[in-house]
Amino acid sequence: MALLNDLINLDLTDSTKKIIAEYIWIGGSGMDLRSKARTLPKPESDPKKLPKWNYDGSSTGQAPGEDSEVILYPQAIFKDPFRGGNNILVICDAYTPAGEPIPTNKRHAAAKIFSHPEVEKEVPWYGIEQEYTLLQKDINWPLGWPQGGFPGPQGPYYCGIGADKAFGRDIVDAHYKACLYAGINISGINGEVMPGQWEFQVGPSVGISAGDEIWAARYILERITEIAGVVVSFDPKPIPGDWNGAGAHTNYSTKSMREEGGYEIIKKAIEKLGLRHKEHIAAYGEGNERRLTGRHETANINTFKWGVANRGASIRVGRDTEKDGKGYFEDRRPASNMDPYVVTSMIAETTILL
Repeated sequence: MALLNDLINLDLTDSTKKIIAEYIWIGGSGMDLRSKARTLPKPESDPKKLPKWNYDGSSTGQAPGEDSEVILYPQAIFKDPFRGGNNILVICDAYTPAGEPIPTNKRHAAAKIFSHPEVEKEVPWYGIEQEYTLLQKDINWPLGWPQGGFPGPQGPYYCGIGADKAFGRDIVDAHYKACLYAGINISGINGEVMPGQWEFQVGPSVGISAGDEIWAARYILERITEIAGVVVSFDPKPIPGDWNGAGAHTNYSTKSMREEGGYEIIKKAIEKLGLRHKEHIAAYGEGNERRLTGRHETANINTFKWGVANRGASIRVGRDTEKDGKGYFEDRRPASNMDPYVVTSMIAETTILL
């Protein structure tokens, strides 16, 4: 008699050419990921060749019940680390039946910015540091923390090892390997300052692919925590008080910044970002005012400042960039719950098109 795990792990490649495609989209809150699966007749690597699909938008807060059909447009394909074989994960964005992007479709506007000739010419690179917190499922309290109580103060947990310092490493490593398998350009992981909090990095990724890869990595993380019976939180300040918040620091460079004389281009770009500080903050994630207090390695939300190697700045420039006269900078303002399509395209728009 086959066990459930035997059936879940069945390899279909020897018995059929058909594959399973898991279509993934962003729900009405802007952070809730949704997905459903369909059978396709054969393996496919080009999202343009995949069929469009639909879903009930009235059940995701994205359409009224009397006109509930929302159409999914496949945009990016990743290998499915859960089903294996030729099966795929498909990142989609959402449109009305008339072909108009629905209000929560932030990818559409981002793709317009990234397809602008001036932006394409600059080949914008992004490296996004996605922080998150693992929570115990039934009590909504960080993993490894005593129920209703607190661990020792921050200090030993950042990049720490040991059963009393690192909580959830099995989930983190499973996610790391699953992202590599999927074809996501994940570049590293580490334990963060607050116990139960972790970070993964994606990049360097070019243009719109940065957003696709972050959303795919978030989806895989949610699926892994589902299996583990743990909740993942992208709240920018999950625990009030003397505990670090969670961000999504966004490292950025253009072709001009990476070439000789690039440091001057970087300083001009930072100046432009300062002039639009309020607009960027408004788009950088909900609840960010609880995180950007001027403490815990942040700049105050109402203040824009930049500096070399300064983790208390809005924009940090690395020592190597200053020394080499070219390179990249880090926007430290985005919250962990930011939409990567919004943040990446807005940085490109401000620094290249304005």
